[in-house]
Amino acid sequence: QVRLVESGGGLVQTGGSLRLSCAASGLTFSATAMGWFRQTPGKDREFVAFINWSGGTTDYADSVKGRFSISRDNAKNTVDLQMNSLKPEDTAVYFCASRFTGRTELVFTTPMMFSYWGRGAQVTVSS
Repeated sequence: QVRLVESGGGLVQTGGSLRLSCAASGLTFSATAMGWFRQTPGKDREFVAFINWSGGTTDYADSVKGRFSISRDNAKNTVDLQMNSLKPEDTAVYFCASRFTGRTELVFTTPMMFSYWGRGAQVTVSS
């Protein structure tokens, strides 16, 4: 049974930093691509960041490029999202998601491309 559990959300002031972590179990993590998405009430889930199985390929939404950084530790089955220079518009529930890809370099950025999802972590940025 695949399980993804996010942690590290919270309340931070504009300009501050937070680090989200996602712990994965029940899957072959070293052959799985991971993504971070976010969602606000009444809006569709939005792509934030992607990392491939090895960590050698990453991709970011334009809105977070230069501020957010995704990384993974295949020994610990975790993927992190470091968020710096946070803005009020970054306020959302953040979800990690997984997709088994094997050892490919393909990039996935839409929610329907991912198979499993965590329950989300709230990030609130106050102005």
